[in-house]
Amino acid sequence: MRVRIITILVFGFALLLAVVPGRAQAPQPSEYQLKAAFLFNFAKYIDWPPESFADEKAPFLIGILGENPFGAALEQTVAGKKINEHPITIQPLRTTSEGTNCHIVFVSSLEKKRLPEIIQGLRGKAVLTVSETEKFIDAGGIINFVQEANKIRFQINDEAAKAARLKISSKLLNLAVK
Repeated sequence: MRVRIITILVFGFALLLAVVPGRAQAPQPSEYQLKAAFLFNFAKYIDWPPESFADEKAPFLIGILGENPFGAALEQTVAGKKINEHPITIQPLRTTSEGTNCHIVFVSSLEKKRLPEIIQGLRGKAVLTVSETEKFIDAGGIINFVQEANKIRFQINDEAAKAARLKISSKLLNLAVK
């Protein structure tokens, strides 16, 4: 049952991506197109505290700390979309402190050496931290992408999410790998 749900979720994420009309077979989405779709969909299954937004029209901010591995895939995935009526904005981040105003901060794997500093700098903020770095969850990160059987999966540190005052849907928690 769980494999079926994961398959349906991944397929649903892939459908979010642009498909070229008139082709007999759509090209397979790239790794970062899938991860971009996951990021967008994570936001649908997480509740941020109301004070995370200046007002009901304030943007939903996704920050990329370090090198952006998504290229244009993340911007294409979220173009014209909203999270709970908040338009989505992508921001490159140079420092951890710039991420304190974001709702999601994707931490580049090239920032691995700075993980303790980054996690500490975002501690106490209602920020969903996401990465694809080994031991990210152990360092206090909230969601980490992992490869499992040639598929993109994710781990969730629910304790870190609770400490950040984020409420993760049980539907999303059930899809996470241990």
